[in-house]
Amino acid sequence: MTNPYIYEELKTQASGCFGGEVGNYTEAQFLADYPEFTGTNGASIVPQSMLTEYLANANDRVRPDMWGSDWRIAVGLFVAHLCALRLQTYATSGTIAGTAGNAQATGVVKSATMGDTSVSYDNSAVTSGIEKSGTFGQTKYGAQFITMAQGVGISGGFFVGR
Repeated sequence: MTNPYIYEELKTQASGCFGGEVGNYTEAQFLADYPEFTGTNGASIVPQSMLTEYLANANDRVRPDMWGSDWRIAVGLFVAHLCALRLQTYATSGTIAGTAGNAQATGVVKSATMGDTSVSYDNSAVTSGIEKSGTFGQTKYGAQFITMAQGVGISGGFFVGR
């Protein structure tokens, strides 16, 4: 009979996540590091339930022992990426739209028109090298995170779900 846990073991090995220390990045740290996600009332502009989940996910996946001194930057970028994706689907106040819009990865202007204003971008330079990184190429935070992950030798398999 096949070991039912072999698949989980293989995913762990492929991802480069060999257990280790779970992170403890907090909401207070995130909002201090990324004030663009803080509303005028001092609270997160991302729904609390989602921010809590994103922090738990990040602390589970972005392990301090794998990232060393880059851990706080990496875990913050991971959470910021998830929050920015959430806000891109959330249409309400100008603050949220501004944060989400500013987070989108944008390439160089490919073409521009003056009458009735039209601009198109070539995003290939922005996404080059991170094409197989899922949604991480869709925000500037995600692109920075992937670049850092490659720098510390964490493979794309890191993003295999649990």
